[in-house]
Amino acid sequence: MWDNLFATSDFLHKGIEGAWLRNSVIRNNIANVETPGFKASDVEFESVFRNTLKAVADDRLDTKMTRERHFDFHNYDLDFAPHIVKREDTSMRYDENNVDIEDENVKLAQNSILYNTMVAQLNSELTRLRTAITG
Repeated sequence: MWDNLFATSDFLHKGIEGAWLRNSVIRNNIANVETPGFKASDVEFESVFRNTLKAVADDRLDTKMTRERHFDFHNYDLDFAPHIVKREDTSMRYDENNVDIEDENVKLAQNSILYNTMVAQLNSELTRLRTAITG
């Protein structure tokens, strides 16, 4: 029971780290929009996370789920890292730069919403734990 006390918080922490890294990569792409030959990068996070959960589930998950899409995060080893991948396949301009500023701004807005949502959820989780401790 005590081993899983912070499982949700750890899960959210990994998500926040991934969103923060994506934010840094997007900002770098935007900063280099006028740099000749610059190739934009992306962060592969969701697919890495999904594959980690699947591997853990295949190896150790022996629980009863009430719905098809539910995961049981007890005893999960969430030791994974997002990957930064350069987009080498496209070029937006003659100078071989492939940064699409509109696309990057949309990604930045989406990622900001994701990040803020996870931070709010983590704050809520910590508030629940504090309430449980103090009574």
